[in-house]
Amino acid sequence: MKKSFSAFLIAAPFILISQPSYAYLDPGTGAFLLQALLGGVAGVLVVGRIYWAKIKGFFRGTPAKSPEAAQPSRIDEA
Repeated sequence: MKKSFSAFLIAAPFILISQPSYAYLDPGTGAFLLQALLGGVAGVLVVGRIYWAKIKGFFRGTPAKSPEAAQPSRIDEA
């Protein structure tokens, strides 16, 4: 408890004496944040799809196949 109080005493002057920063975020920043958010959602969906097959296989008692293994591979022979 002493550490948190001493951290408050150190941080309090910086918080109380702060000034406005007049920061500007351009449209590129918003586009970057949107892209990062959509990429994270897509990543979660891909991982969920891979592990959903394993979860279903566990409860059904059958060996799980990943979605990549279910698709036939195409090898062109020259």
